[in-house]
Amino acid sequence: MSFVSNREIASMSAEAREARLLELQEELLQLRAEKALGGTPSNMGAYKATRRSIARLKTHMSSQN
Repeated sequence: MSFVSNREIASMSAEAREARLLELQEELLQLRAEKALGGTPSNMGAYKATRRSIARLKTHMSSQN
């Protein structure tokens, strides 16, 4: 699952946010590899949703520091 809402992020602990960020980055890496190999992604919106979820997490993490 690549989409993470702001409400979910706010309810997570700092460790859970970091773990979710790593999971999303790995998912994005897989999607990029699939795209580079010329395959058609199983979910067309997954790439965009994953990038935006990573941005949401990073924004929330930087504002907490």
